[in-house]
Amino acid sequence: MSRELTEEQIQHILQGIRLPPQPQILVDLQMEQAMPDPDIAQIAALIRQDVSLSGMILKFVNSPFFGLGNKISSIEQAVSLLGADTVINIINGLSIKGEMTDDAIQEMTRFWDTTTDIAMVSATLAKHIGAKNPDEAYAIGLFHNVGIPLMMARFPNYNLIMQEAYANPEPRIIDVENRELNTNHAVVGYYAAKSWNLPRHICEVIAEHHNAEQVFAQKDGKNQEKKTLLAILKIAEHICGNYRILGQQDKDLEWEENGQDILEYTGLTTYDIDEMSENFRDMGISVYCNYR
Repeated sequence: MSRELTEEQIQHILQGIRLPPQPQILVDLQMEQAMPDPDIAQIAALIRQDVSLSGMILKFVNSPFFGLGNKISSIEQAVSLLGADTVINIINGLSIKGEMTDDAIQEMTRFWDTTTDIAMVSATLAKHIGAKNPDEAYAIGLFHNVGIPLMMARFPNYNLIMQEAYANPEPRIIDVENRELNTNHAVVGYYAAKSWNLPRHICEVIAEHHNAEQVFAQKDGKNQEKKTLLAILKIAEHICGNYRILGQQDKDLEWEENGQDILEYTGLTTYDIDEMSENFRDMGISVYCNYR
């Protein structure tokens, strides 16, 4: 059953970290809400393609106003709980004041292009290996790099630093950012996810997503849920070519360092990854890795 929020409650929750939604997604949502009978399933399908809208919808549904016993990560469930009217009010509240400049849109495009592909691959991988919650895998794929556009907004030279980090991880990508900027996108992403009231373990995987070597070196059988989500994410990043799109590199040095441990943990082989990559290509997902 949906629960209506007041305008005051909506404005209160909207305060905090802001990330611009994709303009085209907003247009599509506005067209849907203009229909005589808006389709809530279509609204949810559009929202789950965008990091900002997804994060804010989850922030609302996981807020104290709803008093849920457990935090949720499913966009469809969140939209159903909120109801069409509240979701439309949230979207209207998030509408960008003033148009984004062409330069800003161009800078954001590389980030937007990777998020939904990685999220879709993550959810599919979760089903393939029998992970218990594909919705959480989708959420990790969608939100793991949310710190990047926030870093871009704060540091004008961030794109160059990120490219350097992918070209020369020392040994971690985030070490280059820490050296140059005294922070990194994984930490910023953790606090963004936390501000959106995402489940704690998802926030923690976001914080650790460039720390795979240390995570998979631990063979104590602890934190299996987080390890599985991290393994799924790193495979999805590799398949979708984060190293090419964001890092502007021809080789995935992070995967070369950690890929074998990740495959061993999941029970997958390079042949499995190659076969899945072909399937993802057929689905229209941008795929870059190729073992042949």
